[in-house]
Amino acid sequence: AGDPATRVTGVAVTMTATLDVLRRAVAAGANLILTHEPTFYSHRDTLAVLQSESDPVLAAKLKYISDNRLVVWRFHDIPHHMSPDMISAGTIAALGWDAHRHAESSNVFGLAPTTLDSLAILVGARLGARSVRVAGNGSARVRRVAITYGFPGFAANRRAMQSSAIDVLIIGEDHEWETIEYATDAIAAGQLQGMIVLGHVPSEQAGMGHVARWLRTFIREVPVDFVPTAEPFRPFVAGEAAGKSRPR
Repeated sequence: AGDPATRVTGVAVTMTATLDVLRRAVAAGANLILTHEPTFYSHRDTLAVLQSESDPVLAAKLKYISDNRLVVWRFHDIPHHMSPDMISAGTIAALGWDAHRHAESSNVFGLAPTTLDSLAILVGARLGARSVRVAGNGSARVRRVAITYGFPGFAANRRAMQSSAIDVLIIGEDHEWETIEYATDAIAAGQLQGMIVLGHVPSEQAGMGHVARWLRTFIREVPVDFVPTAEPFRPFVAGEAAGKSRPR
């Protein structure tokens, strides 16, 4: 989005160029936004259908981009194609797991024994995930963990479970009738202790922070800031919410 001839005043690196992120980028003086994920609600950032519907959400976002003379650039494949993959490198560094990587797989880690729930709390805290979802017995003892990032798809998640003899699979997100169902069946069959679902943004966000630090090593003309994307969900427990709403 935007005019590629625009003079750059600052760079904002983010996971997803939400309207909230665009506003914070403008407040920081940045007008070039490098986003890992789509800006316009589809994998290929196609606008035709929403424009044909005169969609008000799309219109508001396009107006904000135009009014503030922003340029938004999808910056997805380059970080993933670096060696090592910059998204996974940033995420693993944030988890503090570099020294625990298994030699046979870059995404499998041997940790000190802990419980499934303790692992979920640790991972959520280190990656800023507020709405972690956990399948399996929270008291189960776990050690060998595989992690995938974002939305790699059922095939990649399935291979991580098939080939690594893991206790826990940690993912960003997936369809509930694919990886989620497969993992819960693996738990029921005694082949997996648990699964932790972080959400797409928390599973890759630290990687884009790593990208921002890398860009600063050679972009010196303008500031390069990391503008984290707010996780779209907040913790919600129906029973607690109902209790708070009861008259006293």
